[in-house]
Amino acid sequence: MTARSVDEPHRASSQLELLFDLTFVVAVAAVTARFADHIAGGHALSGLVPFLQVFFAVWWAWMNFTWFASSYDTDDIPYRLLTMVQMAGVLVLAAGVPAAADHADYRAVAIGYLVMRAALVAQWLRAAAEDPAGRGTALRYALGITIAQAGWILWLVAAQANLLPSSAQLPCFAALAVLELAVPRWAERTSPTSWHPHHIAERYGLFMIILFGESVLAASNAVAEALEGAEVGRRLLIIAGSGLVLLFALWWLYFLVPAGEGLNDRRHRSYRWGYGHYGIFASLAALGAGLEVAVAQTGHDLEASPLVVCYAVAVPTALFVMLLWTVHTPILAAPVLRPAVVVPGVAAVLLLPSAAAHVGVATVTAAIAAVAVVMTVLTIAPGDNRSPRQETPGTLGSGVSSSLSAQPRRAS
Repeated sequence: MTARSVDEPHRASSQLELLFDLTFVVAVAAVTARFADHIAGGHALSGLVPFLQVFFAVWWAWMNFTWFASSYDTDDIPYRLLTMVQMAGVLVLAAGVPAAADHADYRAVAIGYLVMRAALVAQWLRAAAEDPAGRGTALRYALGITIAQAGWILWLVAAQANLLPSSAQLPCFAALAVLELAVPRWAERTSPTSWHPHHIAERYGLFMIILFGESVLAASNAVAEALEGAEVGRRLLIIAGSGLVLLFALWWLYFLVPAGEGLNDRRHRSYRWGYGHYGIFASLAALGAGLEVAVAQTGHDLEASPLVVCYAVAVPTALFVMLLWTVHTPILAAPVLRPAVVVPGVAAVLLLPSAAAHVGVATVTAAIAAVAVVMTVLTIAPGDNRSPRQETPGTLGSGVSSSLSAQPRRAS
């Protein structure tokens, strides 16, 4: 196992990576469904923290594998077997999502995580043994991940045994999350790994597609359930159509921004870009839950008020756009998203739910979708009228570069 080249031409996701992503479809669906149940039951705020905690576990498990694979994907038998072990761990984690979200019971999530991390540590130890140039970095990763995993186990045992006060559980979780985020920074201080910028951009784009798919699925499931209890009505059609238009607009905004070339030229800003996607991904997952509830309320009486339902759509939409602007701007030579478009658009989206009691959920959802479309049009309009397919190879979502003309700068 040796490090792959940072300027390897035609680098794209492997079939194994695509199979790995499919296991996260199950995990993301479980997280989204539980959060939708909390929103519908009128417990959106109490369900928000468990949602963010479990989604962090899902996202970080995906991150660990993705960045390792970008540097050390040998695709041989040991690599495939260890990756499949990680997939099994993801499925165990997904099975534990309902208990974690509803009862703060993280035992199944912890077991799934332990399985994944054991396989990942084995991958890093193999890299240390077979790649002398990256041995120090690989050993640091293996040590850091092991210490962090031990911390999660101690946190869980202490919480289950009532040795940890309930008021201290969330701060301890946050501290362990920070420790996890610090491991890559510490491990790569002396010798950065050789991750491929266009490959990473493609991998993030593919995970984004999974989240868009989950949002569409959540809304369509709610439509099917609503049709069982009521005839097709105007409100149902408006919300379903507006939700689809909203997702189309957000998809367009995300994949309009080139990431591969930006990461290639500004590797030292990869941490902000990579970590910032937690908020982007979580916002899109939360939007799927909000759209599901917005559709469901057309055929059922929910505990959640129209104001809460509208904010469950508006807040994730606003966060998605704001974070997309914040995360992508530092890596771009010429920013695509502009404050003159983003700030008024986000403000409008956040103000619209205040009219829910007077105009209804359907009208507010349609208005949010209209604002997203306007932001997309205003973002595209100043450009040179090229479609995303005509952008330089390596645009986020394409992930494949015919060649990288320059050796990227090393992270400092």
